[in-house]
Amino acid sequence: MLRFMKFLLLLALTASLAPAEEKIDTATNDRIRREAKDHSQVMKTVHVITDRYGARLTGSPAHEAAAKWAAAKMTEWGLTNAKLEPWDFGHPGWSAERASGFLLTPAKDTLTFEVLSWTPSTKGTARAAAVQIVPPEKVTAEELKSYLATMKDKVRGRIVLVGKARAVPVSFTASNKRSDDAALKRRFDAANPQDFVRPEAPKPEPGKLTARQIDEQIDAFLVSAKALVRVNDAGREHGQIRAFQNRTYDVAKVVPTVVLRNEDFGRIDRLLSDGEAVTLEFNIRNQVHPQGRISYNVVAEIPGTDKADEVVILGGHLDSWHAATGATDNAIGASVMMEAARILQALQLKPRRTIRVALWSAEEQGLLGSKAYVKQHYGTFENPLPEYAKLAAYLNDDTGTGRIRGASVFGPPEAGTVLREALAPFADLAVAGASSTKTRREGGSDHTSFSVTGLPGVGLSTDMIEYMTHTWHTNLDTYERIIPEDAIQASTVVAALAWHLANRDQMVPRFTKETMPAPPPPPKP
Repeated sequence: MLRFMKFLLLLALTASLAPAEEKIDTATNDRIRREAKDHSQVMKTVHVITDRYGARLTGSPAHEAAAKWAAAKMTEWGLTNAKLEPWDFGHPGWSAERASGFLLTPAKDTLTFEVLSWTPSTKGTARAAAVQIVPPEKVTAEELKSYLATMKDKVRGRIVLVGKARAVPVSFTASNKRSDDAALKRRFDAANPQDFVRPEAPKPEPGKLTARQIDEQIDAFLVSAKALVRVNDAGREHGQIRAFQNRTYDVAKVVPTVVLRNEDFGRIDRLLSDGEAVTLEFNIRNQVHPQGRISYNVVAEIPGTDKADEVVILGGHLDSWHAATGATDNAIGASVMMEAARILQALQLKPRRTIRVALWSAEEQGLLGSKAYVKQHYGTFENPLPEYAKLAAYLNDDTGTGRIRGASVFGPPEAGTVLREALAPFADLAVAGASSTKTRREGGSDHTSFSVTGLPGVGLSTDMIEYMTHTWHTNLDTYERIIPEDAIQASTVVAALAWHLANRDQMVPRFTKETMPAPPPPPKP
């Protein structure tokens, strides 16, 4: 009998130490599924954000208008406290109004290009001979200066192609579509978790200029030499163009600059190599918006009940680059988060914790909007503000169209278990699981603005359908690339996960003082 009693005591003790299974609200999950399927508004939201307000470059009137529309729409749906929270972007806004470009001699053609953001307009029509400069690679500051000195007289009053055309080989590999189920199973294997570590950027050779430093010196040279237009090669297949920004954000430090599709750049390169006299024409009209220095994050809430001071945040960035209308990056993420909140509100659900939607600006310039928000509201693990202890979790969607396949949370393994069990009822919708990570490094998307400070940032993983190959930051990123069925699936999963996290007795487990990973070292100047 004594041995049997000891056995019962050991069994009870073991049960008390085992993690409690999540209490799944199956009835509400079923209601969420029906509302998402039968009354979805997600594609209407994507349409407005892209077709009406795209592109939404941070600091531009289009971004501010999109932010105001999102706040008004969520208010219409019944969310409360909808507002635009200002923060200092530190740069003027910029937008492209119109641009045209032509090959005039030795043949005639219309050029396909995008303007580099935060660059100036041409002074009317710029028509001139094309010249090409090909700076040496892996160059020192003195070597680059010497080379550019030999080109000064050649570029004055000219349209300047910078670099040789990139040879873009024909690809015989199919572009990525759905994620591989076996790979996802390994990634979210609870018995063998795989912590994603972002690779380190390559270090520049000692004494050599970085690509960015070379670019800045060429810009300064073209301004001083009075070149008319700078032309860069997009270097991508099938007319894809990625146009980013003048990193100084000062239009006085650069000449008008375009990114020309590889097919046009290559044609002009070859003609110049033949010794042909090539004449080009550009007419570019851009606008600088000084008031864009103050940017905005959009927030709105479904208020909680007995745990209203604790918050689950659903987030994605509303800003985009300017070459297209920013559909897969990231109108779809913003729309899914808005739709998840709409679903919960339409069902008149009353969460215990407050559920907040947050739509960020300046993600594309370095997660700046979400970083400003975290700094203002939460601080860091080492120097927390009062709200720090009240964030249950932050959920982020920013990997293009596609079904949600899983999630990764910054926190101990127990945090991954919470998400894994909450997502398990959606295996029939292709959700594979969840994992935890201890990587406290910034980068990738806005959830790392939270996890770098020690907060439970959750990155949602989707099927990255043609994302890195076709739409990410390119001129092809439009409404047509969104898959409606996947948008509905994602909205369903996010709404259910948010509801679960908002109603647990405890918040998502966090690292303790003893187990919290050290913060990353500050970036080198």
